[in-house]
Amino acid sequence: QVQLVESGGGLVQAGGSLRLSCVDSERTFSTNTIGWFRQAPGKEREFVAGINWPGGSTYYTNSVKGRFTVSRNNAKNTVDLQMNSLKPEDTAVYYCAAKVRGGSSYEEYAYDYWGQGTQVTVSS
Repeated sequence: QVQLVESGGGLVQAGGSLRLSCVDSERTFSTNTIGWFRQAPGKEREFVAGINWPGGSTYYTNSVKGRFTVSRNNAKNTVDLQMNSLKPEDTAVYYCAAKVRGGSSYEEYAYDYWGQGTQVTVSS
């Protein structure tokens, strides 16, 4: 059973940075596609970024391109989301998710396992 845990959320001023990490207790990250999603108050959960297996290619929603970077840290068994130039509209609960069959997807239903989420709040 894949268990995902996010960390690194917090409160930051607009223009600041945060780095989120997602760890998998079963050490299956190397063969899973990992996605980051977020859900703002009163809104539906949306895709943010993903890193594929196999191949390691990355993909992002348009609103975060150039500001967010998703990467694997194989030594720590984490997938990290570096978030720079944060904006108040980035405020949300951020979730990581694992797609065990690999391949890219922007869709929630394609992901098999989810973490509990970590809160990111960006003040103006």
